[in-house]
Amino acid sequence: MNPKIHKLPLLAALCLLSAPAWARTWTDTQGRTLEAELVSATSTEVTLKLDSNQKVVTLPLARLSAADLDYLKTTGDKPAQKETPKSASKDDDSENFDAPWPDKIQFTEDPKIETMTEDKEAKRFIYESANYRFVCDVRLAQSVVKGFAVMFESTYLYCRALPLGVSGGKKTDGKYQILLFETKESYVKAGGPPTSAGVFMPGRGVVMVPLTSLGVRPMGSGYILDRDKANGTLVHELTHQLSPSAYFEKGAMGWFSEGIAEYTTATPYRAGIFKVKSNFDDIVAYATGYGKDDTHGRALGEKIKAPSLESFFKMSYGQFTGQRANFNYGFGLILTTYFLHLDGEGDAARMKEFLKSLRDGKSGDAALKVLLDGRSYEEMEEAISKAWKKKRVDIEFGAASPGLPDEDEDYVDDEEEED
Repeated sequence: MNPKIHKLPLLAALCLLSAPAWARTWTDTQGRTLEAELVSATSTEVTLKLDSNQKVVTLPLARLSAADLDYLKTTGDKPAQKETPKSASKDDDSENFDAPWPDKIQFTEDPKIETMTEDKEAKRFIYESANYRFVCDVRLAQSVVKGFAVMFESTYLYCRALPLGVSGGKKTDGKYQILLFETKESYVKAGGPPTSAGVFMPGRGVVMVPLTSLGVRPMGSGYILDRDKANGTLVHELTHQLSPSAYFEKGAMGWFSEGIAEYTTATPYRAGIFKVKSNFDDIVAYATGYGKDDTHGRALGEKIKAPSLESFFKMSYGQFTGQRANFNYGFGLILTTYFLHLDGEGDAARMKEFLKSLRDGKSGDAALKVLLDGRSYEEMEEAISKAWKKKRVDIEFGAASPGLPDEDEDYVDDEEEED
């Protein structure tokens, strides 16, 4: 393999069914988690109703994590109330479509880092920043914790600042959840797809990533940040975590839901700063080659043979993550960038109306009709090709198969490993 070629997130999507609002995440002493409602608790055991199949199970308290035991102390034996607590908040309804496009996102505030738990025996280390809780099965040095916290908080600011209504996300006990794993094996054991380098699980609102996928390397008995490595995996997954569930509906799923995450990933980032205003050339380099740093990208080339626009827009997630997955993610970025910066007056006006229609409950053809704004798919293909040709990227529509047929539209938000 060419050592300069790196495959980036081949993200697709997990099932879109959210956990019941009154469920919470329970963790055992081995770090394994499950979503369940508290039914009752005694001095020796706890009874839970599993979110996955509504089955009622009873577990000894000795198997629960310290955090769960603390929760039970404050809850007592009261069953969970069927209301929406902060532990499972719904998508934020706020919109910012009239806000200006950001020039630069720079996180300069105190990330408010706290070490909540460091239990070497249980392999459970919990750290928190202003908006995030990250749980790892190995102790992280403070420099690593701070580096992660700044990245998390910067990505949060970036996504919220984009005037695209990226106001989703589900918090648990007031924080967005990220699970980090020392090894690929522990990541897979916890439910991560074996061929992936990271995953977002919408049903739980959780991002899972092994440290081997990040800019982290072992040093002595701990880990340090390797600032020369790309951090696209986390930025991509965090963008998904913050996206409203409506942006994963038919009409937007695939090409836009992944395209916007590719967009944030391709934006230059370093030490808490996203350079947004000057990111266009970086996006082109990422989509057509291996990025300006020659270490990551989709490498579609400057002559792109694409399926018809309509078939690409309506592709299922099963197709999107099929044999042509790398192409689909890269071309999703190409189309998303077109509607953000090259369509009409370059003010993303039609894209914003499209996203508003999704938030209003439209999907599929109804939502795409808003995006097309009276134009046929053929006219859109011509407009897209013409605009990108000015940027030295030639696109030929209708020249490639849209992907492998697949009836499965569930998605797993993962990043493929290097060969």
